[in-house]
Amino acid sequence: MHTLVILKNSRFSINSNLLTRGSMKVNVQTPHFVADQKLINFIQKKMDKLEKFYDHIIYADVFLKLENTSDRQNKIVEILLSVPGNELIVKKQAKSFEEGADNCAHSLERLLMRRKQKIRASA
Repeated sequence: MHTLVILKNSRFSINSNLLTRGSMKVNVQTPHFVADQKLINFIQKKMDKLEKFYDHIIYADVFLKLENTSDRQNKIVEILLSVPGNELIVKKQAKSFEEGADNCAHSLERLLMRRKQKIRASA
């Protein structure tokens, strides 16, 4: 199985195939700045872990934004996760993109577990 990571920002686009256990497509968009590969790999690992909680994830759109404030918590991470019949959206603000992605992943884990329990209860 393959996970496709697409990095988009204002200067260039990179398409790269990464070998992982799932088949989720991950789009990372970084307007107005260039994200380094270390950050992209970190986000990819967090998204791959979500497939342990719910294996029917179609794709994930990850938006990394910088807010123009003097506040230290000016990094915004927004993740849109597409699952059959629904889209889950989580937005977190933090001191670093890694912290924000980690917080978003934890929130999505809880949402996916809750969704899986509802599906099991209705079956």
